Amino acid sequence: MENSPLELSEELNALSYKVIGLAIEVHRTLGQGLLESAYQACLIYELQKAGLKVEKEIPLPINYKQIKLEQGYRIDLLHRRQVGY
Repeated sequence: MENSPLELSEELNALSYKVIGLAIEVHRTLGQGLLESAYQACLIYELQKAGLKVEKEIPLPINYKQIKLEQGYRIDLLHRRQVGY
């Protein structure tokens, strides 16, 4: 059974609230000035501890003319293939 647009919106809002809250917690705990990789590792730990399945550094190829270039971008974090930052 599919969720209605309103249910999906509420679910994504709740997920966003949780992710932002955990990101703030990580930043408050570590402070400023560290490499992004340190914050990322701690945030992944917190997200997984909260029961979220997270993938990191997912390749996002770009299409150029008629070819697909794998050297495109990378998605920092991805949850259930829905949210990327």
